[in-house]
Amino acid sequence: MGSEVFARGRLGGKNCIVTGAAGGIGLETCILFAREGARVLMADISQSALDRSSARLRELVPQAEKIDTIICDVSKEAQVEAMVARVDSWGGVDVMYNNAGIMHADDADAIDTPDGIWDLTQAINVKGVWYGSKHAILSLRKFNKKKGSIINTASVVALVGSATPQLAYTASKGAVLALTRELAICHAREGFRFNALCPAPLNTPLLQDWLGDDEAKRARRTVHFPTGRFGEAIEQAQAVLFLASDESSFVNGTDFVVDGGMTRCYITPEGAPTEPPPNNAH
Repeated sequence: MGSEVFARGRLGGKNCIVTGAAGGIGLETCILFAREGARVLMADISQSALDRSSARLRELVPQAEKIDTIICDVSKEAQVEAMVARVDSWGGVDVMYNNAGIMHADDADAIDTPDGIWDLTQAINVKGVWYGSKHAILSLRKFNKKKGSIINTASVVALVGSATPQLAYTASKGAVLALTRELAICHAREGFRFNALCPAPLNTPLLQDWLGDDEAKRARRTVHFPTGRFGEAIEQAQAVLFLASDESSFVNGTDFVVDGGMTRCYITPEGAPTEPPPNNAH
């Protein structure tokens, strides 16, 4: 059995959904999933972005067993239900990666965050995780599966305070941690595992576009990394791959922190930054 699994890849035979799949961690995760034998449904809110990303994935992993795309606004339950139904036609969900999220430019502190930005952020970052988890559970039960892995993207700002106000985002990611822990305990005896990925600030468009050319704003973040650099999407995707695979069969309910030591750092080491690994999609 072990050699068969090795030959098929770490996710051989598994049906996987990735939301926020058109870029960053989502796309890098889809590439690794496909390389490891998974059938992958890429979900995002932009069809053009999905077209570009899925084409890149097929170019990088021509041997991929199955790659499909679907438009999904994760804040709308009907769209999440339809997304999961697509994979039900493949034999049901095995892995759900609830990765879609936003960090809005108008997100601020307790005084200046608009109601609309608060509500939008919670709808996508929290409700989206709830809906994705809910319909993954229903799919796992429908097909009488005895194991499944659901991974939810949280953030290190759910663990440590941020001097840069982003209250709606921070609150939403704290909610993801609490939601994930409770789901993990509620469904442990069914064999369904729930873990929250907590990335540090990354060299991805979500953050880098927001930082822009403001070197002072950028330096306020990089100074806290013992490695002297932002993380890369591929470094998060490798963690997601582990959590998705049966190798993590006894990992459940964790705040899975992938931050280069940032949240454990008191005084930042001096010297040149470490060399980042290359991402697959760029």
